[in-house]
Amino acid sequence: MKSHPYMKKIFVFLIAITIFSCEKDKIKKDDPDIVTPGNFAEAKTELNKIYGNDDNAAQVMDIYLPANRSTATTKVFLLVHGGAWLDGDKNGTEDDQYIVHLLDSLKKKFPDWAIFNMNYRLAKTDGSNIYPTQENDMIKAVKYIYDNRAAFGISDKWVYVGMSAGAQMALVQAYKQTGPIRPKAVIDFYGPTDMTALYNTGDGLIRQGLRIFLGGTPSSKPGAYSESSPITHVDASDPPTLILHGGGDDTVPESQSFALRDKLASLNVRVTYVAGLKEQGHGWSSWDSWATSINAIQNFVNTNVP
Repeated sequence: MKSHPYMKKIFVFLIAITIFSCEKDKIKKDDPDIVTPGNFAEAKTELNKIYGNDDNAAQVMDIYLPANRSTATTKVFLLVHGGAWLDGDKNGTEDDQYIVHLLDSLKKKFPDWAIFNMNYRLAKTDGSNIYPTQENDMIKAVKYIYDNRAAFGISDKWVYVGMSAGAQMALVQAYKQTGPIRPKAVIDFYGPTDMTALYNTGDGLIRQGLRIFLGGTPSSKPGAYSESSPITHVDASDPPTLILHGGGDDTVPESQSFALRDKLASLNVRVTYVAGLKEQGHGWSSWDSWATSINAIQNFVNTNVP
């Protein structure tokens, strides 16, 4: 089966001797951006808003706030892009426009929701930004949004949405972190759920990518593999979960999602698994699959996030 663009990107990383951060990737900023309340009757868009304080330009997010929003009723999507933790961007890449398609679809289908679309630091072959850097960045992003919720004009009804590596991050945040807020639901597009199983069943390229991200193998870094696995953190208090996974995925096998679905169901956590995506790989290649996915999201959030 044709290799997914994410895997091509990993290969580029692997043949490089070392990757250095350019000066343009650095910012001189001591604190996250200050949020000033606006006119809630007007829609507002803020791009590249800084949420972190690590002097790193990756800690930014795009913010889309609807008109006539309020802290009582305006619900929130927090989007997390994929890219194997080594690549990707909230604005998409040349080979991967999935996050862009998702963002556009959610804007159209949910015009009254606020959307936060975040970047995060990417793991490097020189050993920098390895796990738990990405997890820590999501914790900071969530705290930044929460601390400024009154200024944004948003409610406490949040839904995390992740794609691939971003789905792993969204699931870990939803299941592992109990504060400052827990989402009302989480949506998982073909995310890894058991990192040790993925390493053991993956090909050489996938294994090498996991070694970069997690700093070693399951034998040398068992704690990292366990802690970064969403399935490790599943318990009966977890939020409702929507899982979308293609039956033809040879990057993250569908067995990863089956395992999560079954564990959630065994604990009576609400879980919905989307059928009808049998021919899709790691990312959708047909608009019909996008339509199926967005309709499933609409039904899921209408049921679980009233």
